[in-house]
Amino acid sequence: MTACAIEPAAANEENPVYAENPENAGSADGETPRTEDAITEDGQTPRSGNDGQTPWSANDGQTPRGTNGGQTPWSANGGQAPWSGSGETPRAGCVITVDGSYAARLARNGDSWFPERWTLDGPEPYAVPLPGNQPEEPGTEVQPMGDGRVLIRRFADGRHAFSLLYPTGPQTGELPLGAVECQEGTVLRLLPPAPGGEKAYALAVGPRSSAVWLVAGGAFGPEHLAEVPGRCSGGVWLDRAGRMLALDREAGGRTKAVVVDLERGGEVSPLLQIADGSDDRLLLADPDSGLLLISSDAPSPGCARLGWGVLGSTLPVRFPECLRVPGCAVTPFAIQPGQVLMPEGCGVALRVDGPMGSWVGLWRPAARQVLHLPAPEGWLAGAGLWTEEGELLLPYATPDTPCGVARWAAASVNGALTGEAEGTGEVGRAGEVGAGDAGPEDPEGGGASGGLTAAQSPAPGPPEPVVARPVPLQQAPLGNLVTK
Repeated sequence: MTACAIEPAAANEENPVYAENPENAGSADGETPRTEDAITEDGQTPRSGNDGQTPWSANDGQTPRGTNGGQTPWSANGGQAPWSGSGETPRAGCVITVDGSYAARLARNGDSWFPERWTLDGPEPYAVPLPGNQPEEPGTEVQPMGDGRVLIRRFADGRHAFSLLYPTGPQTGELPLGAVECQEGTVLRLLPPAPGGEKAYALAVGPRSSAVWLVAGGAFGPEHLAEVPGRCSGGVWLDRAGRMLALDREAGGRTKAVVVDLERGGEVSPLLQIADGSDDRLLLADPDSGLLLISSDAPSPGCARLGWGVLGSTLPVRFPECLRVPGCAVTPFAIQPGQVLMPEGCGVALRVDGPMGSWVGLWRPAARQVLHLPAPEGWLAGAGLWTEEGELLLPYATPDTPCGVARWAAASVNGALTGEAEGTGEVGRAGEVGAGDAGPEDPEGGGASGGLTAAQSPAPGPPEPVVARPVPLQQAPLGNLVTK
């Protein structure tokens, strides 16, 4: 098991009540949050929970230039996905809350690093620096909370210390939450922001098991929630309640996505099982439509392919050929929400990393083409958010605009769920909407799916409300790409 110990936080009762006004700080309900140093009436510390072609730009047909000086890692293995090895996707330039209200990143001033909070839900985005008493380490993690505070994880002397940062006039207020101390060989990192923005979670990966921790939003500081056998990576939320967490678990030499139910003592159930010998990872999920973005080497053993499926559907995962970009790594980072019963119509934003840097790909499951667009200058690579109306927001920072958001407007999709593309549109720069020639997946299994059988059926129903059903993919027909 992953052995981690909770380190009590120092008392901090002088923090004023938090509000959007930067003069105040504390919890959203006006009470000072309790920290890990609270003790019970008997004097004991409270116990935690249950121990092919070069991509082109939209304007000149040339390869888009990168926005980060070419420093973004890229794959040289024929354009395969960057999920080999540990299965970790490239880290985004900033982290955005699920509702898109706030973002947070580690900014740089000369040789010094400091946390920075962005407010995105106002008329204009603006940034608030949150420097501490000393510069932060480059690997420090930050995550925005739904009330505007920023969670920070600092690592020193084998301890992962968590605090909430908030603006207090010209200074930065800090509320210690406690620390988690892990045994040697255990790696701890923050999981993606949870729905609701009230809680934050971390994953501690040990040699034989992985632990899920509640590190913000609990009653007494960090709480151990679940212990999952095997080494886990990834982390995708499957519902709007923040209960069902999908992890990619490595066990027996293979990686399979599983679901951890955080309200049932960390109960683990399978999610992806395409083939017995395949590595199947979940990269993104949309709770509204049930759309899943998946990485698997089932169609081409030894080479991870990017595919898509629908949560709870009996249809197989499909692996469109257009999602393979030679010489580059393709990583999905945002799905358009709100498309209930319309997974094929969801816009998907892709981060494409190549030798020239990073750019943006835009795609819908109903289309057989990816529209490659140059990223805005200073794009915080891998960060972005779709609105329900089909607008993609891309945060960027330049010397002239230290806090900016580029907006890409997409045409609505009226195509039938059977794959008939009626009015399928492309996404244009700066709000321009143009009709493209992107067509549907070949219903007979040819075209972009590379020979995959895609038998049609009535529109899939919504995902089950509480417990996410595993995608029954072990019997999925994969044509001649793998041995049945």
